[in-house]
Amino acid sequence: MAAPDHKVGRLMRRPEFLAVAGTRRKHVAPGLILQVRRHDDKQRPADDGGPPIRLGLTASRKVGNAVVRNRARRRLREAARQILPIHAAPGHDFVLVARGDTAERPWTDLLGDLTAGLKRLGLWREAEG
Repeated sequence: MAAPDHKVGRLMRRPEFLAVAGTRRKHVAPGLILQVRRHDDKQRPADDGGPPIRLGLTASRKVGNAVVRNRARRRLREAARQILPIHAAPGHDFVLVARGDTAERPWTDLLGDLTAGLKRLGLWREAEG
């Protein structure tokens, strides 16, 4: 796998999550929900070389108890670590929302859900070889 050409930052504050959800650009898959927002003048990473891609993870109590929610978030974090730096278009914020099947979904299917979401939203880019 090629080395990523940019770092993935984190969404930390509730207004950042709400801004991504407010755009209503999303892809729903059995293993996850992918929400996307393009950076603008109002909310974007710092100009001092901040990461061009930011990621937020969330899992509600509908997903399960604390153990299941944490496992779902860990799986989403690892899937994003493998795919976003290489294949996601820079200049966007992404929120991955865990679903009931996230913790138990086969790994290749979970990666496929994220890949399909990026392609459907027009944010997939081929890895530079």
